[in-house]
Amino acid sequence: MSSAGFARLFNPRAIAVVGASGNPDRIGGQPVKVLQGTGYRGGIHPVNPKYPKVFGLPCFPDLASVPKPCDLAIIAVNAVLVPQMIRDCGAAGIPYAIIFSAGFREIGAPGVALEKEIKVAAHDAGVRFIGPNCIGTMNLIDRVYCGFGPGFADAGLKAGPVAFVSQSGGFAFSVVALAEAEGVGFNYIVSAGNETSITSLDLIADFIERDDTEIVVSYMEGISDGRRLRAIGRRALELGKPILVWKVGNTESGRAAAESHTASMTAGYALYRAAFAEGGFIEIADVHDLVDGVRAFSGRRLPRGPNLGVLTTSGGSGVLMVDAADRHGLKFPRLAPETVRAMKEIAPPNASLANPVDLTAQVTGNAEWVNRITRHVLADPNIDQLIVRYGSVQGAKGEEWASGLAALVTEAEKPVLVAWSRVPDRSERSVEVLERHRIPWLITPTRTADAAGMLYQFSRKRAALEQRCKRSGARVVASRNVPLPARARRLSEHQSKAVLAAYGIPVATDALIAVAGVARLKRAPMPFPVAVKIDSPDIPHKTEAGAVRLNVRNLAQLKRAARDVVAAAKQHAPKAALRGVLLSPMASGVEVIAGATNDRFFGPVVMFGLGGIFTELLRDVSYRFAPFDVETAHEMIRETRAWRLLAGYRGKPPLAVDALAEALARLSLLIADHAGRIAEIDINPLFVNETRVVAADALVVLPR
Repeated sequence: MSSAGFARLFNPRAIAVVGASGNPDRIGGQPVKVLQGTGYRGGIHPVNPKYPKVFGLPCFPDLASVPKPCDLAIIAVNAVLVPQMIRDCGAAGIPYAIIFSAGFREIGAPGVALEKEIKVAAHDAGVRFIGPNCIGTMNLIDRVYCGFGPGFADAGLKAGPVAFVSQSGGFAFSVVALAEAEGVGFNYIVSAGNETSITSLDLIADFIERDDTEIVVSYMEGISDGRRLRAIGRRALELGKPILVWKVGNTESGRAAAESHTASMTAGYALYRAAFAEGGFIEIADVHDLVDGVRAFSGRRLPRGPNLGVLTTSGGSGVLMVDAADRHGLKFPRLAPETVRAMKEIAPPNASLANPVDLTAQVTGNAEWVNRITRHVLADPNIDQLIVRYGSVQGAKGEEWASGLAALVTEAEKPVLVAWSRVPDRSERSVEVLERHRIPWLITPTRTADAAGMLYQFSRKRAALEQRCKRSGARVVASRNVPLPARARRLSEHQSKAVLAAYGIPVATDALIAVAGVARLKRAPMPFPVAVKIDSPDIPHKTEAGAVRLNVRNLAQLKRAARDVVAAAKQHAPKAALRGVLLSPMASGVEVIAGATNDRFFGPVVMFGLGGIFTELLRDVSYRFAPFDVETAHEMIRETRAWRLLAGYRGKPPLAVDALAEALARLSLLIADHAGRIAEIDINPLFVNETRVVAADALVVLPR
């Protein structure tokens, strides 16, 4: 995925400001004044037939009059005038625009129609634009401030190798100000607005390809192309450039209505999390996460594994870091015997030489001791990354310690993070040394451990991608036709199981008997005990309808149960089409749920988790995008708490996990091969015992 090529958008040779005003308090006046005051070196061309000059600059009556070349138009006019302004941009050879104007889809139907008109105008004119309804963009490398509002009033904002793409304009620039206060800067900042032309994903895809961008930050409310989001996440891993994503709007109230358990549990945020988990995304939840992530990744080193070493002068801070690091899956291995022996020759007598290494306050002021011990811990073969907290160092001693640490880090290939002990003065020379040598420093022990977790998470995902690429990708089942009735909305259980069986997913050996034929039975078509269920495409949830009887043990009970489920079905849904009474052998084992949906944004996805009453109570589920292989299926099984039951809990024998993984891989191929014909698949319960896996119930839903 190459860069979309937005060079002229962010570093234009000249900018036309349409709707320019001489009043610096008006939206049309602010960008002219801002561009003059922030160091932009290109041409600034106000456009407004009302004025001969704006802030001392010649003001042109229309875009056709603007001198060439001009790469960007800032549009700040009434919404109804915007489509024509876009056409005028095309006629004037201006390829990009930033539309401040509001009054589009955010106001309802009239705005929706007007926004469509802009889109058509832009397509016809060959113009791409940011917005509408945005507050602008910043390129802090070249000091190109194209926006309005208080966020653009600070001409001295710090630059840094970070690009920030936000779906909230005002909030984005408050984040920029807060990050600036903690010493973190951005090279690019974009308020994406309504994303009618250029989307957040377009921008992220562009920024991760840029040499001047090492980290991308995204404040994300929602996107319309989940497949592209996943592709961008993969590209970020390939390039080693993390995307710190701040995803909002994730509450239950935002969930879409769905007919199956699977669909109800994969709507909304669940699929974003699945995409973030497989790609180069690190989820953040507040400004301090952004600051710490930027600092951690600016060190340009990733750990090779989960083993974290901690060297501290405070036992309490060591405990804090252990607790925080454990939440990220980080481990604290024993140090090698040779490391401990080497430290004993240097460390003060009361020091603890386990991991964390607690040197105690006895090393106060002795930077040489601390760095000599740091060298040994950093070289330990059991350690993948290191946190150093030297709480009492300051002044000249602080600079001495930081310089010595920098020399050690330069020699090593492992990440080293510094947990600062107090609010740092930005003028402190020790901090300047750390930043000059790209040694990440964090403000508290917990935040430092969280940052180490971010590094490990990204490194682990890069390794997982490499392993996926090495695997052959061979299918466990070839693409096959499946029996899908024409003009159906849902399939009955018997029909649904036939679809699963076509892909080799084990299903119960059922018998479908006509409603009128049950009374004539002389013997059961299978051994007792059996389950008796109604088979109807119009009753997807048979238990709720009272149309299921379990553990039926003789022929008389079977006939009575059949009458009962038919009566319950007719009472529950009088107009339902009853295909017959379904008899199924009673299954045993651990109940799990598996399912698949064809999401309108992300495409086909598979869900797995605990079944029975735990399905919606615990929501112990994992997700993968289809198709995937058996090894990936094993990974998703191990992510759930169900794994402990399946692997053999408290001395019980392990269950047929390999068969379960193969069934999940087959399900992923089924939904991927037939994504255009199948909307949802629900297998609940799916029983797993010591020898086999069997689908005891299933529901297939077709597209509307």
